[in-house]
Amino acid sequence: MANIQVVKDHTIIRNEDFIAKAEQLKPELICTEVHPVHLIDVVSDESAVHGWRANILEPAEALADKSFGKGDSFILDFGTHLVGYLDHIHINPVGSPPDAPLHLKITFGEMPIEMAEPFSSYEGWISSSWLQEEVFHIDVLPGVLSLPRRYSFRYVKFEVLAASQKYSVSFDEIVCLTVTSADVSKVTPLEHTDELIKKIDAVSIKTLQDCMQLVFEDGPKRDRRLWLGDLRLQALANYETFKNYDLVKRNLYLFAGVPNDKGQITANVFTFADLIADDTYLLDYSIFFVTTLYDYYLESQDMDTLTELWPLALMQIEIALGYLDERHLIRDSNSWYSFIDWNQDLNKQTPTQGVLIYAIRRAIRIAEIVSCDSLGMLQQQLNLTVEAAKEHLWDEAAGFFVSGADRQVSWASQIWMVHAEVWEPQKNKELLNRLLEAKPVVGVTTPYLYHHLVEALIIVGETSQAIAQMKAYWGEMIKDGADTFWELYDPSNKSFSPYGNPMINSYCHAWSCTPTYLIRKYNL
Repeated sequence: MANIQVVKDHTIIRNEDFIAKAEQLKPELICTEVHPVHLIDVVSDESAVHGWRANILEPAEALADKSFGKGDSFILDFGTHLVGYLDHIHINPVGSPPDAPLHLKITFGEMPIEMAEPFSSYEGWISSSWLQEEVFHIDVLPGVLSLPRRYSFRYVKFEVLAASQKYSVSFDEIVCLTVTSADVSKVTPLEHTDELIKKIDAVSIKTLQDCMQLVFEDGPKRDRRLWLGDLRLQALANYETFKNYDLVKRNLYLFAGVPNDKGQITANVFTFADLIADDTYLLDYSIFFVTTLYDYYLESQDMDTLTELWPLALMQIEIALGYLDERHLIRDSNSWYSFIDWNQDLNKQTPTQGVLIYAIRRAIRIAEIVSCDSLGMLQQQLNLTVEAAKEHLWDEAAGFFVSGADRQVSWASQIWMVHAEVWEPQKNKELLNRLLEAKPVVGVTTPYLYHHLVEALIIVGETSQAIAQMKAYWGEMIKDGADTFWELYDPSNKSFSPYGNPMINSYCHAWSCTPTYLIRKYNL
């Protein structure tokens, strides 16, 4: 059964049968009551990320003995990153009976910068409505305030904007109710002699846990959506930890439920009310539907789902082949046709060619499993795209793959051509070692691409290099205070934001959770 829906310029063909299957797989959320740990202030520190550091003042239990009037404020530290609801804020008047409402502002932050800098200073291009703050008028005291909106935070700042001169207020109980669909009891403890590896694994799992809600969200603060590129990596980490196969299956059917009239799968879907396909289409993300389906089958052996979703997966390859020119290369374009990484100088032709080859190899394996008539076509296209990459994208003198009219040498191009297995293993190994020595200017800005660098090193047998890179990147994030891994991290520019301001960055982000997969899958 199918219905038609129009989103902006795209006609969406809704497959109601697939959507119903996804709905049947909706998980129950696990709720846990959590209390604050410390009262803190935030102090300027040039050595800290963004220039701000949380400074512990006293235990949170001391809050009950304090009172606050107009202009007063305090900050609570819950001790770790949380996703959930401020379910219970008990407020008492102190002094005379309250003769005017309490005007209260509550600000939530994943990082100290969100407690230190006013949100009114934000001028980024993503909506400031993602910044988490609420203002309340409370008419009846004493009272209990419960906030209906879900938040992603570690720190909470309370500011008394106004009260009468006759009374102040105290807060004798503040409780957060966290939510996740990840069952931590399913995770096998990691036995490892390296304490930093164990810490990286634990923070990875916490990141994944907080992003596992009714779907695999990309970031519980922002964008709170199901993105296909993030799903692929979250699913891999999930297979090594929580093993929630039904949640992966649900997400695959959600994407399959809303392709456009050309058959292309959107880059992300909205799921909080009705299922809505976004009007963003990214070639590499659409292609990853193939690889995510293949990975799911390898783990679950769910032949019914593989068979049912394979025609749509094959269509993503066929659509991608339409992007090839007469040389069988992805057409170069300045448009946002493919994601790859947030580096704004990156030319995406060659890395996207690598993604396509990588996916065709997995599509061939699915075609063999389901006995598909398209197997011959896929094998032919694999040969054509690989030979095209060798002939037109490889610069023998430079020893690197180049991309675009300017023949750009980037980290992304080398990384994805290694994953695509364009060269044999030894030549790929030499390529990556040359990459690490040369360090091209067009580098890596996200844990998303950094994951692919580390896994590429593992694939070519450079395990010690892979571990060193993982420690230098995710380990450095931990040294900078990460209790969940961040959407963006550039060790040479730690306040980098593609959105114009680091306050809007997501500091618990799905595509950053993969070290637990790398550690456990490859026994690092």
